Amino acid sequence: MRAVLVRVALVGVVTLAGGGCRRDMQDAPRYDPYEVSTFFKDGRASRHLVAGTVARGQLHEDAAIYTGKSADGFVSALPFPLTHAVLDRGHERYDIYCSPCHDRVGTGAGMIVQRGYKPPPSLHEERLRKLPLGYFFDVMTNGFGVMPGYAPQVPEDDRWAIAAYIRALQRSQHASVDDVPPADRGALDAPAPGAPSGVKEAGHGAS
Repeated sequence: MRAVLVRVALVGVVTLAGGGCRRDMQDAPRYDPYEVSTFFKDGRASRHLVAGTVARGQLHEDAAIYTGKSADGFVSALPFPLTHAVLDRGHERYDIYCSPCHDRVGTGAGMIVQRGYKPPPSLHEERLRKLPLGYFFDVMTNGFGVMPGYAPQVPEDDRWAIAAYIRALQRSQHASVDDVPPADRGALDAPAPGAPSGVKEAGHGAS
């Protein structure tokens, strides 16, 4: 009796499984691309998008964010707040995409250059330090000279983060006390981390 029940159960399972192999959906009536339709009045099987439809990720409403330019030329500020997270992201992306040519400090002596590639200018040249952030965003987007555009590999937010990090690199080599917020300048005279108690860092009044 038990064997009979097992056989009946197996037949039921096979029957149900066979129902899932039907080709109804594959063989259902359909229109091929650009085929004439008798259902719609205009005869088009391929329908127009609803007016105002925008594909996901393609709403480029603020041109400055996606081009680095405004009506007055290259924009000078980030299109979003500058945070440590933004600089950290820019640092990471710079090391991946930019340092092979520009090296990690931006002097233009990256590993590819050391192996014979045409060297780019140092990012610390005065003319480049004076250029707005939008310029660097535009170069990353469209390329310049022998440098290709990186738009396919690097999304807009990351290009802006890299531009912010480039500006941080530039300031790191040309900073003065005036660039330090007044509230933080006292820390410049503080003992070096790990220095013995009562010993000041050389160059800050130590005898």
